Amino acid sequence: MRVRIEWLSASRLIAVALAAVAGLAWAGPAATAKDDAAAWDAIVDAVVERYDLPGIAVGIIDHGEVVHVAVRGERRVGSGQRIDRDTLFKIASNSKAMTATLLARLVQQGRIRWDDPVRRHLPQFAMHDPWVSEHMQIGDLLVHRSGLPEGGGDLMLWPMPNHFNRADIINGLQYIKPAYDFRAGYAYDNLLYVVAGEAAAAAGGPPYAELLRREIFEPLGMRRCQAGEWHRASVGNVAVPHYWREGKAVADVPVSDTVEPSTMEAAGGIRCSLGDMLIWARNWLTPDTAQLRWLNAEQRRIEWTPYTPMPISDRRRAWDGTRLYAYGYGWRIADIDGELTVSHTGTLSGMYSAMLLLPDRKAGFVVLINADASAAREVLIQTLTNRFTQPGQPANVRFYADELEKAAEQHRESRVPDTSDRQPASATELSTWLGIWRSPWFGDVTLCAKQDAVWFASQKSPMLEGSVMRVNNRYLVQWTRDHAEAWLQFPETVDGSLRMAKVDPGADFSYDFEDLAFSRIADCAQAAAASP
Repeated sequence: MRVRIEWLSASRLIAVALAAVAGLAWAGPAATAKDDAAAWDAIVDAVVERYDLPGIAVGIIDHGEVVHVAVRGERRVGSGQRIDRDTLFKIASNSKAMTATLLARLVQQGRIRWDDPVRRHLPQFAMHDPWVSEHMQIGDLLVHRSGLPEGGGDLMLWPMPNHFNRADIINGLQYIKPAYDFRAGYAYDNLLYVVAGEAAAAAGGPPYAELLRREIFEPLGMRRCQAGEWHRASVGNVAVPHYWREGKAVADVPVSDTVEPSTMEAAGGIRCSLGDMLIWARNWLTPDTAQLRWLNAEQRRIEWTPYTPMPISDRRRAWDGTRLYAYGYGWRIADIDGELTVSHTGTLSGMYSAMLLLPDRKAGFVVLINADASAAREVLIQTLTNRFTQPGQPANVRFYADELEKAAEQHRESRVPDTSDRQPASATELSTWLGIWRSPWFGDVTLCAKQDAVWFASQKSPMLEGSVMRVNNRYLVQWTRDHAEAWLQFPETVDGSLRMAKVDPGADFSYDFEDLAFSRIADCAQAAAASP
């Protein structure tokens, strides 16, 4: 079956996508996961060894049953505290399906409708275009077709911790210029899931985290999942994020026992254990009678309907034979080797996750990693999926890892400029541009002299601070922490806008420096006077 999408209108494309999902072929006998635990272990062990992962938890489901669990490593490297199926991980954007399901529960209860205008529940909601503000519906919040640029406004969410709240996010949306027309394209965003969580709270009664516990965690028995404020000591068994320093995993050790409520919970702030995530997955693959009462078949169908077509990369076409790739309500829907898959990934500094379901087989898997591990996760997704869709083929971890490494090197050589010849910028050479600069959604930053250097610091995102460096005739910010470095683009006139851009164009899109435009509002003397 071949599906052409190049010349179809948006409405026709969705119709074709639905037809494609309905007609996907089932590709042969199920993988023998229950009888071949050694094969699953071999995949996990090969990936752990290749990427020297500090910790990982993997669960495999086949024919609706958990047939294998593989846990490796430590919650915090060097601690001796082993990971098990109850260890809490940040699931990052796998939270989105839970937010969508929370709304589905409220729809089922008659508290909200998918086609309700967002402003019916959040009157203060506003996008850049007033018409869009009036016409955006609850369902539109979930499908990445709002017009926002990819990752638009994500600098209000991370790096964490910061001083932005949910009211700041809702207020800031109106200042972020669209990248395309409403409902006319696809660009992944996080902010509208935060809005969706607030709309759910407005319709459902209690705040988002409490509503999530009441409507999802407790009914499904996901006893370890956490949202809102909680305490590490009382909950126990919590994995910490890890970052890479000189090829070694370094733990990000928390400074407080209290986990504060996260602004981005509805988009990516939930923590769960492998055991919880396997309960969550089985609820979708083989719901029992009670679970079908909890969320009926109609709402499940609505969540898994493909609404927004997504671009299909050359790699996905080559590795997976994908012809359909689309976003539903909190889920990605695709064909892989001729089989329907429903999935999502989660990416948050120091924590990576993945869940992929093959509904026709009642099969799938969950992956939780406590490290920055993009390539490791991708290799696991490919090899674990292939165990189901290509059961006669060897699980070639080395092949996928080598291919990803080669692609990363080609990217570095072709797109990442050489900034090694950098020197600290002086206050004298940048004297024209020193001062306090303001973005209508990101707030104030200072660009002022600090000893013999020029220092960039954000008021509401204190993790974003660093020294300004000169690279030939350009300037970048060298952050004190491990963030994507950014060019500073000074205005041509004194009253112009200060802009920023990622030094590495392929860096995580959530560093949306390109969406910032600062106007100078004061000089550095006023900044010093305002300091505590």
